[in-house]
Amino acid sequence: MSTAATVGRRMHAAQHETEGEAAELIPTSPPRDKNAGDPDDEYPSRNKRGAIGTKVSQQRTSDARNNMIKYGSLLLLVGQMVGLVLLMRYSRTHSAGGELYLASTAVFMMEIMKLCLCLAVVFHQLGHSFSALRTEIYNNVWGAPFDMLKLCVPSLLYTIQNNLLYLALSNLDAATYQILYQLKILTTALFSATMLGRKFSALKWASLVILTIGVVLVQCSGSSDSGADDENDDRNRLVGLVAVLSAACTSGFAGVYFEKILKGSEITLWIRNIQMGLPSLLIALATIYIHDSIDVTRKGFFVGYNSVVVAVITVQAVGGLIVAVVVKYADNVLKVFSSSLSILCSSLISALFFNFRPNMTFVCGACLVIFSTVLYSKPETKKARQLPHHIPMTQAQGVRKSSLVM
Repeated sequence: MSTAATVGRRMHAAQHETEGEAAELIPTSPPRDKNAGDPDDEYPSRNKRGAIGTKVSQQRTSDARNNMIKYGSLLLLVGQMVGLVLLMRYSRTHSAGGELYLASTAVFMMEIMKLCLCLAVVFHQLGHSFSALRTEIYNNVWGAPFDMLKLCVPSLLYTIQNNLLYLALSNLDAATYQILYQLKILTTALFSATMLGRKFSALKWASLVILTIGVVLVQCSGSSDSGADDENDDRNRLVGLVAVLSAACTSGFAGVYFEKILKGSEITLWIRNIQMGLPSLLIALATIYIHDSIDVTRKGFFVGYNSVVVAVITVQAVGGLIVAVVVKYADNVLKVFSSSLSILCSSLISALFFNFRPNMTFVCGACLVIFSTVLYSKPETKKARQLPHHIPMTQAQGVRKSSLVM
């Protein structure tokens, strides 16, 4: 009995020793202190990687959204530029019922629509508050008489310009108009140099010379569409040329003047458009009274209006909003690309639907205009300043430079 009991006791002791060794091999977590922080804080690298991944994902989402807005607004701008010119040309050469609508009334309706759109944007920016909108309009219109007086100048010029565009497209085809109207780059540069004292490089002046040569070639080409009257083609092209040149001059001067006013001002672009819209309405109404009062009295204000005319007014009014979006999200290269693409699209659509047959002189002039536009928008590279040779390079700079080389 004693021998069996002894063996049993030894086996029981060995079993306890084995369990004790196994318990030592299993890691046990210490008791958690109530005042201790999150256990994940013991692994900062894991938290940092998660935060970086979240930021990268958010940045990619933001970049994708901005690119979508940028290229979407660019396509809208091209569509607006091409659509406006073609619709305006069609509406001025194909009148329904033999009655042609009055351009002065179309300009007036466009100003009303543009003013309403700007008010809607400001209303949205102010949190859909009518009281805030009323206060903002009162402070920036009735409370700023000197600003309103200064803005009467571009308002007058833009109203004249819009009427001239209708006159130009009544006598020129869409493609020729698009190319000739690029002269606003030349007029804007000249007024910037004289009014703002801006300096231009030799490359930009060369591009302006190329632009002028291209415009001269397009005008001398004699290309036109089926909308023009063959018997009065020369006279109409001359009237259209004068109208485009005048519109380019008014556009350049008004743009530079408006830029000079905006410098150092904290007023938003939408408020400025509202300030300009109110005098423009009065000037457009005065133009109707001076130029077309007899026709309005005899035929009516909306004589010759149809769905195409309403589309022209809408596209022209919405164009300001599209340009504002492009200015915010797109760069200068994309804006120039949209201008060049609109010329090509206008020429192609005119050839397909308006029986436009360009000759080689027209093609050469158009290519020169597009090339000059791209050349003018090319950013000027400044020569990098050379650092003195005696400046020592730090260790961090040496590591960064070597990593760039690799």
